[in-house]
Amino acid sequence: MTIGGSVGVLENLAGLLQVCLDAGAKRVMIPISSAGKIATVPPDLFSKFQISFYEDPIDAVYKSMALI
Repeated sequence: MTIGGSVGVLENLAGLLQVCLDAGAKRVMIPISSAGKIATVPPDLFSKFQISFYEDPIDAVYKSMALI
């Protein structure tokens, strides 16, 4: 997310998920604009997470609060 509140596309989704896995994350929120990048993530890596998609910063906040 930018300071202005817009949500961009994640360029290296597989790399970011690997960092999350190494840090012990089990739940990950991904912007819906990056849903097309899921094909670049190895299935065994993707399956290790509970994934939630969000459309904008407000949606991200509501969904992150529901994940707790």
